[in-house]
Amino acid sequence: MKKLAVLIALFGILSMACAGIAAGPGAPSAANPPKPANPDLILATTTSTQDSGLLDVIIPMFEQQTGYKVKTIAVGTGAAMTMGERGEADVLLVHAPDSEVKFVKDGHGINRQLVMHNDFIIVGPAADSAKIKGVKTAKEALQKIAGAKAVFISRGDNSGTEQLEKKIWKLTGIDPANQSWYQQTGQGMGATLNVASDKAAYTISDRATYLATKSRTSLDILVEGDKDLVNIYHVMQVNPQKSAKINADGAKAFVDFMVSKSTQDTVAKFGVDKFGQALFFADAGKDETKLGQ
Repeated sequence: MKKLAVLIALFGILSMACAGIAAGPGAPSAANPPKPANPDLILATTTSTQDSGLLDVIIPMFEQQTGYKVKTIAVGTGAAMTMGERGEADVLLVHAPDSEVKFVKDGHGINRQLVMHNDFIIVGPAADSAKIKGVKTAKEALQKIAGAKAVFISRGDNSGTEQLEKKIWKLTGIDPANQSWYQQTGQGMGATLNVASDKAAYTISDRATYLATKSRTSLDILVEGDKDLVNIYHVMQVNPQKSAKINADGAKAFVDFMVSKSTQDTVAKFGVDKFGQALFFADAGKDETKLGQ
């Protein structure tokens, strides 16, 4: 019996060894996924996902799990969608819902999915010359800034952040264009926060980028919690009919990845270890109309 047991054990070991040899070192596995037919994927996204550090976490996860190689282009949401319209990107991760809906309606995008949200905040110098600290609405805050002729720094890049800012200015009935106290950077969120800090000025920022760059600025959160300041992110494929060069399979894989449980769990935890709070709320599958309530 002992001889039989030994023979069975040896047979099992040899079988596993042979299976390993047959598979070879480059065989597909969870750690070594099969290489896609077209592994190159272009992601056009907003600067906030890059400046916050989120992309530094999720892009390597996606590449390891799928075998795709991502080229990330972080610009304002408006510029990202322009790239999509031209067929110069495969997939978008952006945060300007009204523009996104039009983008899909006009045939430029497909498979648009809710990913996450956080909020916008109005930040400025501790001295707060416009006395906006603690006001309840963004509308009132901008009215007070305009009334005080306090310097306000806008991104001026047609980003999701600037589109939100324009909405609020419209609510106030004030047109800040051409006012000496209203200045535009034409740059991303991190750079705009730096300019606002240097000039002791006010600006609107997404919370994630503010927290990620807080150590480099001298800006305080002065207004938060207004329902008009909810900041919602979606992912979507660029319509593959735009160009034969669009990587439709890779784009779908990225959309599926962003709404998967493992990625959503990562999003929900991102920032907790460093800032003591998550920088985003994971929202895949939720009712978008109830976000921020």
